[in-house]
Parts: sequence; structure tokens; C-alpha cells
Amino acid sequence: MIKNKSYIGISFIVLLFGIWTIKELRERASKSDLFTVGSVPNFELTDQNNIKISNKTYLGKVYVVEFFFSTCPSICPIMNKNMIEIQNKFIENPNFGIASISIDPVHDTSEKLKEHAKLLGVTSQNWHFLTGNQEYIFSLANKGFNLYVGTNNKIQAGFEHSGLFALVDKNGKIRCRKDSSGNPTIYYDGLDKIGIKTIKEDIKILLEE
Repeated sequence: MIKNKSYIGISFIVLLFGIWTIKELRERASKSDLFTVGSVPNFELTDQNNIKISNKTYLGKVYVVEFFFSTCPSICPIMNKNMIEIQNKFIENPNFGIASISIDPVHDTSEKLKEHAKLLGVTSQNWHFLTGNQEYIFSLANKGFNLYVGTNNKIQAGFEHSGLFALVDKNGKIRCRKDSSGNPTIYYDGLDKIGIKTIKEDIKILLEE
């Protein structure tokens, strides 16, 4: 009888361990290994349809953030083209969005941005082209997202900015992958084919979380 009791006790422990292990594996499977950089900064701006859009608008959605301006003659056309590629990849998923924030809001009014979106071939309901106060937007970029934007009277367009994309998860957290040394990459290169390939892979991962 003692042997039987021991056998039952061991079997029960093994069963509990098995249940716990399966539960742990499921929980791990539901979370990716993408690094959490931190919370997206709070913002509220106006989109191409003259609607107020904030970071709270995007809660529950995975989205990409960029800073650009519609008359940019250099890197913005490349960023726009790559963002269209990202849009088309996830166009059927209502839980994906894009936030394109203009650093030239004096020119880029809601009306101008609506024309720009149409010219690019934007079809996603969740792609918002955002405008507002320039000082506010510069602070949002440089201090909130730590993505450089600035003015430069020595160049044709008068503005300069980063070509990087930020990736935000459904809970409003900026996420990224790690490099081969284990360091977080923080952002994705919006001008590079590899950068676009990796951000598309990571969007898919976050949509499945």
C-alpha cells in the first residue's frame, strides 16, 4: 500500500508539472522576444480628414510612426514608397495602422495632407497624416520619440529629419528587435530594404501577440 501511495503521489506531481509546463509554454508563445523600449509619448494632432487623433486612438492596434513632410525632395519619397509597401502588406488587417507626422505643418494643412495621401495611393482607414503646431511636433519628435527633426536654411527644403520608423504595439509600447550582440535596435531604417523587411516581420509578430 505504501508503494501504491508513493506511486500515486509521484504521478500527481508529474501531472501538475506537466500542466504547469504547458501553461508556461502557452504564455511564452503568446509573447514575442521583441524588446520593449518604453511607452509611446502622449500626443494629439489633426489628421487629413480634420479629425483629432491621439496615441489613444491607436490603442489595440500595431502601428508605425514616421516624421516627414509632403514637399520633401530627398528621403521622404523613399519613405513614402516603403510605407505604401507596408500598408499593402497589412491592408486587410484592421488592427494595423500608420501615423505620418508632418514637420512642416504650416504648409501641410489637413487639406494638403489629404491631397498627398491620395497622390501616394493611401487606402488604409488607419493611416493618419497628422499636422498641428510646429513647436509641439518638434518636441514630440526630438524629446518624445527621440527621432531627430530640425530646420536648416542651408538646404533646399529648409527641414531635415531622421529616416527611421518607430514600431508601436497594441498596448502603446515602442518595440524593436535586438542585433547580433543582443543590443536593442530601437528603430527601423525606413530607407533600407532590410529595414523594411524586418519591420514587416516584426509587425506580423506583434499582430499575433
